[in-house]
Amino acid sequence: MHTDRERCVRAVQSKDARFDGWFYTAVLTTRIYCRPSCPAVPPKPQNMTFYPSAAACQQAGFRACKRCRPDTSPGSPEWNQRADLVARAMRLIADGVVDREGVPGLAARLGYSTRQIERQLLAELGAGPLALARAQRAQTARLLIETTGLPMAEIAFAAGFSSIRTFNDTVREVFALSPSELRARLPRQTVTAPGVLSLRLPFRAPLNPDNLFGHLAATAVPGVEEWCDGAYRRTLQLPYGHGIVALTPRPDHVACRLSLSDMRDLAVAISRCRRMLDLDADPVAVDDQLRTDPVLAPLVDKAPGRRVPRTVDEAEFAIRAVLGQQVSTAAARTHAARLVTAHGDTVEDPEGGLTHLFPAPEALAALDPESLAMPRARRTTFTTLVRQLADRSIHLGVESDWEETRARLLTLPGFGPWTVDVIAMRALGDPDAFLPTDLGIRRAAQELGLPSTPAALTARAAAWRPWRAYAVQYLWATDSHPINFLPV
Repeated sequence: MHTDRERCVRAVQSKDARFDGWFYTAVLTTRIYCRPSCPAVPPKPQNMTFYPSAAACQQAGFRACKRCRPDTSPGSPEWNQRADLVARAMRLIADGVVDREGVPGLAARLGYSTRQIERQLLAELGAGPLALARAQRAQTARLLIETTGLPMAEIAFAAGFSSIRTFNDTVREVFALSPSELRARLPRQTVTAPGVLSLRLPFRAPLNPDNLFGHLAATAVPGVEEWCDGAYRRTLQLPYGHGIVALTPRPDHVACRLSLSDMRDLAVAISRCRRMLDLDADPVAVDDQLRTDPVLAPLVDKAPGRRVPRTVDEAEFAIRAVLGQQVSTAAARTHAARLVTAHGDTVEDPEGGLTHLFPAPEALAALDPESLAMPRARRTTFTTLVRQLADRSIHLGVESDWEETRARLLTLPGFGPWTVDVIAMRALGDPDAFLPTDLGIRRAAQELGLPSTPAALTARAAAWRPWRAYAVQYLWATDSHPINFLPV
């Protein structure tokens, strides 16, 4: 996108918010960089240059605009719609892998050399993994400075900096203000409890919250998730500790209230919540493609901006998908709640009714199969999955190669196309995952006049690519077929 100069100039001159996060505008005369929708008077075209990432702008010596705050833009939708090396690396960087494991850890997860990863990131984003992680640390630091009363030393280490000096130098370089000056620019925030933050998660409009939050509420596992006072709340297992998040849809953002046992998990928690709500999607591109089908066009026009509800934990979702095979949503929730009570770690939730973290595969691998109230064949499916997740024979994560993971899952007993594709759609984040054998999809297709047999429907859906997972959301939401998650 950033290489199409004419298109970028038009987006900046029209202040088009749809392109926020796609590219950044650096102004040669002022040495600042902005998002395309910056409310300031647009610079002259000859004074604009464009970069694919905030990190590239910072490396080129530009500072962040104080007015449009480009570091708070939604993320680029590129990283959630692609499965190549660069996209997988960007998802891992957002999940804090470079801060925790360094560039060698990033390379090991992806199965490439550090040199090859650095070369590809530099070629596409104008910055290497260290610079990209540094930009994320700066954004996390700004959030903590402006939304908490924590001492600066605690903020420095919570944001991932190795020293207070590096923290001070980075903040000054990126924002042209010292940490204390950043805090002084805004009214002091009142912190209601240690480790509690109130944030705004931006998104690209439009966003239809009905299927997104309805989906999560309908499948909520008691003790781990709940719908309370207009907010979806759930517990989070994070690298350094645990957390509880409350997410409330607003017209122009999602309100996020985070309670963390360790502030070093802030950036990871935000990244996982954004991923679960699919907030970095480009709904205009998705809906425009689906509108080309005359059958889908009325569904899109009626409620544009549907997102694919995803997950904060890929292994958790795979386990829950198996629990939901051939049973109702209520039965799947009951099975999951029993596992949570028996094997999940307990948490305290003074603001609601959450009691447990969802148990990790390692905690479930040793359970007695006879304790599972399900048919023997599904017990075998369940125990095989948790055992392979626990010993890492199968790994489900943001860096997973979608096709390779599909092939591995299909080798497991009891895993058919529906289970594999629902995991690909909701856990791995494949925007083109499709469920032609799903009963709800087939019924909706028949009512709408689409082919109802899996083979014929798959052929018709070729025109919806690469957004077939979003077409699933529109089909599930037809009037006479309300959304049923983990359908039988």
